[in-house]
Amino acid sequence: MYLQIREIVLWPRNPNFEPRRLQFELAKVNVISGASRTGKSAVIPIIDYCLGAGTCSIPVKTIRKYCEWFGVVVATSQGDKLLARREPGAQRSTDDMYLLEAERISDIPRRIAKNTNADAVKRLLDELAGLSKLDFSGGEESTGFDGRPSFRDLAAFTFQPQNVVANPDVLFFKANTYEHREKLRKIFPYVLGAVTPTLMAKQFELGRARQELRRKERELKDAQEVSARWLADLRAKFSEAQELGLAAKPEQELSRGQMIERLEEVVARTDLTLSVSTSTISDALRELSGLEVEEREVSRELTTLRHRLSEMNRMRVGVDQYQDALALQRGRLQLSSWLVSHTDDEADCPMCGSHTDSAKRKLAVLSERLREVEADAGVDKEVPAAFDRELQRVTEEVGQATERLRSVQIRKRALAGRSDEARQRQFAAQRAERFVGNLESALDLHRRLGSDSELVDEVVRLKERVRQLEAELREQDVEARKRRALHAISNNAGRLLPHLDVESPNDPISLEINDLTIKVRGTERDDYLSEIGSGSNWLSYHLAVLLALHQFFLSQRKGPVPAFLVLDQPSQVYFPKRIMARPEDEEVEEVEEPQLRDEDVDAVRQAFEVMGRVALDAKGGLQLIVLDHASRDVWGDIDGVVGLPEWRNGVKLVPMAWLDDA
Repeated sequence: MYLQIREIVLWPRNPNFEPRRLQFELAKVNVISGASRTGKSAVIPIIDYCLGAGTCSIPVKTIRKYCEWFGVVVATSQGDKLLARREPGAQRSTDDMYLLEAERISDIPRRIAKNTNADAVKRLLDELAGLSKLDFSGGEESTGFDGRPSFRDLAAFTFQPQNVVANPDVLFFKANTYEHREKLRKIFPYVLGAVTPTLMAKQFELGRARQELRRKERELKDAQEVSARWLADLRAKFSEAQELGLAAKPEQELSRGQMIERLEEVVARTDLTLSVSTSTISDALRELSGLEVEEREVSRELTTLRHRLSEMNRMRVGVDQYQDALALQRGRLQLSSWLVSHTDDEADCPMCGSHTDSAKRKLAVLSERLREVEADAGVDKEVPAAFDRELQRVTEEVGQATERLRSVQIRKRALAGRSDEARQRQFAAQRAERFVGNLESALDLHRRLGSDSELVDEVVRLKERVRQLEAELREQDVEARKRRALHAISNNAGRLLPHLDVESPNDPISLEINDLTIKVRGTERDDYLSEIGSGSNWLSYHLAVLLALHQFFLSQRKGPVPAFLVLDQPSQVYFPKRIMARPEDEEVEEVEEPQLRDEDVDAVRQAFEVMGRVALDAKGGLQLIVLDHASRDVWGDIDGVVGLPEWRNGVKLVPMAWLDDA
């Protein structure tokens, strides 16, 4: 994947200052050298953060205090892209990002604002790397170690910070954590080209085909078990068909196929219902059916008559209750007549002899009410005679219907007692219908399990597809491709080691991707990197293997790994520094510049010569950025190696003007 760093950009919080631009040359070894505490070690975290890192590892205090945005301009096969990300403040990271794309970015905006987010930038980088959208488990939804490869996984091959560049226990960036180490093991065959996107698609298809085949085979097995049980019962079914009169008794023993053929004829008969209903139901059964119809009709008629009789009885009771109520009211109002008869012009009250108009008026009202009640009581005091005649008629009809129903039930019980044969034949008819229904279903199952069965054809087709995919994957032979890739990397590293400061330059080495380390094959025994002493050996093996990996990546037609490598302080094993104690999260305070010895200078210069030669041999395909204390006197005048202005005497990553203004 062609992706190299064109420049790093820092935007100040103070809008009066221009952005700080740190420009690099493509396809060269770019060296940033300088004194301690100038910000060299912040370059890797800045690049990593702008390329979508999950957390911001840029040192706090000075750098994050005075910078509002961090950015990196990358050169890609699709032109330049400026990827900037906001300083997260108290958070571990922020998704606020700025994206600018152009054929060539030369002018940097003085102020920027969010126009995208980290997820969108990571998707863009995934597409630039041409990464597969399938995961390693054969799907598209898995997460964790089996999740799809991402651009972020490739950072292991592009950064060698101080704590890794000469570490005997850790060979790759962030491989000291379990999560990153396991994911790196998972993606290694992919970045080596042993597993390609096409191969992953075939593996995914093979997994789905195997799963579908297992499901279809289970369905076929279940169906065959059902069929086997039915065939075991086939002879019994044929005998039952003979008993029901549906099949004739054969003259000789029938084969399985002949019995199936005879039973299919039974199912195909169109006169089955007619033969059962006319030949097996007797006259008694038909008479019994008629009596059942008559019983239902008489029952409905009797129910109607009983309902009518009940209503008429309720009506008679209601009339009597009404007359009783009127008689009660009339009795209570009789007092008013007596009072009226004892009044005269001089007195209204026969008891006290008083004379009042109100009492007279009230007495008149009571007398009028009495006359109304007597008038109502005198109307229709008795129910008409017609009602009594109708009541008598309905009562007689209820009695007649009851007798008819009782007569039908007596005849029905008598007939049922004499028609056991009729009931048996009725049951036999129903049994025959059920038998034919079950038989038809069983024969349908047999036809589906025949040689032209869709399920059988589907199983055969899936087996053929699985065999075809397995053959194609065997031809690819992932393990063999992985061995060839690792052999090529080991050969590349073996050609570089004689030019580095290593104790046994001619001993062959191998990259162990399961252990994520280097194995040195000696004459007497094989040693892992952690078993070998000397910081010069650790640095040399790190440098040789990382450069060999990038040489291999460049040999691939569409390798996904970015074409740059950043190394921080590779000369630290030769020029150790005394480091003062520091509070957590503050920048390292280094108080001494290294004193260079001739043999150390030669060893460091050898390392730069190897890096320069590899960059030139890559013909524009590889860029290296080295952050080191070693001055131009050590690495100057080496082909392929260029240096930025040294960070000394007040020249730092963050300009002094930003700090002085504050």
